[in-house]
Amino acid sequence: MSKVPKDALNAINKKAGKHISDNQVKKLASTVKPSTMQSEAELRKLIKQVSAVAKVPVSESTINEIVGAVKKSGMNPSNMEALMKLMMKK
Repeated sequence: MSKVPKDALNAINKKAGKHISDNQVKKLASTVKPSTMQSEAELRKLIKQVSAVAKVPVSESTINEIVGAVKKSGMNPSNMEALMKLMMKK
């Protein structure tokens, strides 16, 4: 993966309220595959990984909301732009 766009990294840091490095985002993003978005177990695992990187606790009810939103959106899992827009709304 190439360098994370600065505006995306700034948005991630602003949303998290903490500093998350370019390398942390790249490492996490490298684990995401289209199948990750199709599997509820994999999606839950990803949400927990993001929570750990951001050092922001996520309740089970919030995880359920995120999983539901991803499933309901019917987004193309390979479209990262759509995923970023969905996450920025939360």
